[in-house]
Amino acid sequence: MKLLEINNIKKTFDDLEVLKDISISVEEGEVVSILGPSGSGKSTLLRCATMLETMDSGTMKYGGEYVVKDVDGKSVYASKREMKHFLHYFGLVFQNFNLFPHYTVLKNVIDAPIHTQKRDKAEVIERATHMLERMGLGDKLDYYPCQLSGGQQQRVAITRALAMKPKILFFDEPTSALDPELTGEILKVLRALAKRKMTMVIVTHEIEFARGVSDRVIFMDDGYIIEQGKPEDVIDNPENERVRAFLNKLSS
Repeated sequence: MKLLEINNIKKTFDDLEVLKDISISVEEGEVVSILGPSGSGKSTLLRCATMLETMDSGTMKYGGEYVVKDVDGKSVYASKREMKHFLHYFGLVFQNFNLFPHYTVLKNVIDAPIHTQKRDKAEVIERATHMLERMGLGDKLDYYPCQLSGGQQQRVAITRALAMKPKILFFDEPTSALDPELTGEILKVLRALAKRKMTMVIVTHEIEFARGVSDRVIFMDDGYIIEQGKPEDVIDNPENERVRAFLNKLSS
């Protein structure tokens, strides 16, 4: 089943065209890594997919239902009431954690499921506590973000996203703010999620990780998808010269 379908989307900021006719789809249980140089449109694509940015034209579906339709060349979004339904489809983990500094670890995780999804408080707390224990944070429930390492903060952010029971998780450079040791910590968490068949779209520069965990790799440059396919094809035997140059630069 296709959880996400994006077709022919375009996005411009002032006079800068950032996304130029992008189309992607993501199957349930699939892990898709998005690679490419800075400024290629990767983060903007994720922000459009999660409705943090509005696309100018193109269509988007979650679970086969239209979130965005194209009417006379312009994107038209679903109603506010319908959007509430779609917002529960996904979670987003940012590179800079985006935790609430005045909330404890536990409150960061339970706040949205209780107040946004209106779920039973006792059930949410029990599940959140169990999830944090699995993340190695069982002794940090009453800590505040400033008392945690970057890797611990990112594990809290991932737990917070998972607590909403999303069908698909988006990660925007989840390790870019971390040093190498903490990067390994987060990649281990992502590998565990992949083994559990969590549907994920991951913007990353971690090439070895993308090769090992992805079902499909997408390479973006200058607002276009210029190559996509299995990791062993795109990473090990790229057809496009731009992809080859980028990967050679990273490995040198």
